[in-house]
Amino acid sequence: MKEYFKHDPWKVIEEGFDPHMNKVAESIFSIGNGRMGQRANFEEQYSGETLPGSYVAGVYYPDKTRVGWWKNGYPEYFAKVLNAPNWINLHIAIEGQPLDLAKCKVESFRRELDMKTGILTRLYIASLPDGKRLEVNASRFCSMADDEIGAIKFSLTPLNFSGSITVVSGIDADVVNMDSNYDEKFWNEVYKDASRDQAVVTAETKKTLFHVCCGSTVSVVQKGKEVSLKQSSVTKEKFAAFQFELPINEGESTVIYKYAAILSSENHKKEELVAQCRTQLDYARQRGYEKLRDAHVKIWTDKWNECDITIEGDVGAQQGIRFNIFQLSQTYTGKDQRLNIGPKGFTGEKYGGSTYWDTEAYCLPFYLGTADQKVARNLLVYRHKHLQRAIENAGKLGFTNGAALYPMVTMNGEECHNEWEITFEEIHRNGAIAYAIFDYIRYTGDNDYLVEYGLEVLIGISRFWAQRVNWSDDKSRYVMLGVTGPNEYENNVNNNWYTNLIAKWTLSYTLESIEYVRGKDESVFNRLIQSLKFEVQEETKKWKDIGDKMYFPEDKHRGIFLQQDGFLDKVIKPVSQLGKGDRPLNQKWSWDRILRSCYIKQADVLQGLYFFEDQFDQDSIKRNFDFYEPITVHESSLSPCVHSILAASLGYQDKAYEMYVRTARLDLDDYNNDTEDGCHITSMAGTWLSITKGFGGLRIVDDQIHLHPFIPGQWQSYSFKLEFRGQVIKVNVSQASVDVTLEEGKELGIVIYGQPFVLTDKVSSPIR
Repeated sequence: MKEYFKHDPWKVIEEGFDPHMNKVAESIFSIGNGRMGQRANFEEQYSGETLPGSYVAGVYYPDKTRVGWWKNGYPEYFAKVLNAPNWINLHIAIEGQPLDLAKCKVESFRRELDMKTGILTRLYIASLPDGKRLEVNASRFCSMADDEIGAIKFSLTPLNFSGSITVVSGIDADVVNMDSNYDEKFWNEVYKDASRDQAVVTAETKKTLFHVCCGSTVSVVQKGKEVSLKQSSVTKEKFAAFQFELPINEGESTVIYKYAAILSSENHKKEELVAQCRTQLDYARQRGYEKLRDAHVKIWTDKWNECDITIEGDVGAQQGIRFNIFQLSQTYTGKDQRLNIGPKGFTGEKYGGSTYWDTEAYCLPFYLGTADQKVARNLLVYRHKHLQRAIENAGKLGFTNGAALYPMVTMNGEECHNEWEITFEEIHRNGAIAYAIFDYIRYTGDNDYLVEYGLEVLIGISRFWAQRVNWSDDKSRYVMLGVTGPNEYENNVNNNWYTNLIAKWTLSYTLESIEYVRGKDESVFNRLIQSLKFEVQEETKKWKDIGDKMYFPEDKHRGIFLQQDGFLDKVIKPVSQLGKGDRPLNQKWSWDRILRSCYIKQADVLQGLYFFEDQFDQDSIKRNFDFYEPITVHESSLSPCVHSILAASLGYQDKAYEMYVRTARLDLDDYNNDTEDGCHITSMAGTWLSITKGFGGLRIVDDQIHLHPFIPGQWQSYSFKLEFRGQVIKVNVSQASVDVTLEEGKELGIVIYGQPFVLTDKVSSPIR
């Protein structure tokens, strides 16, 4: 754990420049707007260690799979969100000396992300090798109001000299992905031009043939007036820019404004991209930096009004939750059904930027509680659009009759993960898709979703489960062989308890959904079963039999569910007995040693108890938590939040707080030594869950909000808002009371500590 960034309730602050932490900082200070994103790379040249990253939503490349031993069923590619053309560069030379912080003496340095406004700033003083000192003050944003526009304000002030600077500003599409399997560059040039004060480059992805058109224009202000620039064009392969020279005077600031437009063929016709890009550049320059900034800040003000969580008395905890909410909000806006949420969002390349089961298991509840209902609905529609691909994925593995296996990793619905123990065996992801449908309907009451989309998906998934199990004469039960559960430190096991549980639950929920849709609209139901060639009586009878006779490993002596068959053959040794040099295991131990150990990467059995806690009594949940949590290393970002929520429900308040801090500050404090690859965006939703479902005790039961809050001893108070079926409530919890206010809507029934209330304005209850 590194406490490198300063604690502040609304800002993330880096004071002093540490080159060894630069890639971590580039991840932390990333900015985006749902349509594009940018790592916190410097505008000026930097020859030190860096991970350049500019990303455009929905644009990817099918990088050829790289494996040691090809197995039937492997996907041929690993889809990757691409490092897109670089629009931020402002390469500056002071009388021939490049401004490069790797070669300068940095006397002071402050990098700051204002989460309230979504604006990134840097302020530093640098001494060049010849002794010239200058101050730089730079700020930029990816506009939330105009989501194809980025803007930079770069101010340079010479402190002990007068002279001249040379600036090269433009677009560079000659970029690489650091995770390219074969060191291949993924872009071809289509168009470039530097004229009319606009540098424009259009690049095309190989194979997928996406077009991205980036353009930029600059203006310069000295002594409060715009300077007339004598610019010369600079072009080379995949690069277009302008170069100009300016006199600069000691003590006087020169301000360079750079406006960029980033468009893709996902949203525009290819033949119109250049013209649209130029139009956007004209618009941005005409509006100017301040007006663009004000419109951008207004969107953030509205967003924070919807989803802010306040914490009094613990600045580190407050900063953590706001950082997580900020990253989630700038990664996914819900405007486009074609888009989803990559585990790294717009902050890095790891995991390819693709969609995982994280969205359904962790992110969906955040958007349910903080945004309009259609935002969460679009996340489900995204999976429905990919149903046919899920059926094709299952077919590649030998499944038939419309069985659907949703991918572990995807861009377009096709599986593109190439590790056998994940691609073939981590099939519990299928259950998360089904659970998300249930979770969405439980929260919103939108049962029409089942009729329109949901049942078709549920039937495909249930058909998969029905073929994936097999009957064991030895056990007289249905079993599930050769799987990997959520704990990826176990591969190719038999009867993972969680996988068996979510398969059984999915079959049961699909049976309920069939009856609902048949009763709601029989004509729709009949059309659906005809199109799916669904043998209702035969298939549903089989599903019920599987559900009734599913096998679940357990240890009756300890009163616990076993993670899988044979789990107790391992030496059970708590994490507390490991040496500091052993952690994190995935960076210190061989894979063989990890697989033979008892250590759990993330919630596995406990994941099932979290999803389906209403099916288990508190004593059973407690026994399993007390057994599994001490042997969990939490080396998945998805792990701490589940443990925090369960700990809170069990009254383990200190453990709930410990796990909250871990999930809230996972990236800020670089717990797992991997933030340099990008932030853990999808797990950030777990921070919101830890407060609302954990500390707040939020549950939806019988169409009502139930709350059972507690407050950590370190806090004076905390509050959160919930959007629920068109109404908005605010929950404030102090050391003395729980106050719930209806901010939008006329009347709402809620339950606090088991006591029902009709909320028309505000109700209060003593804290328990």
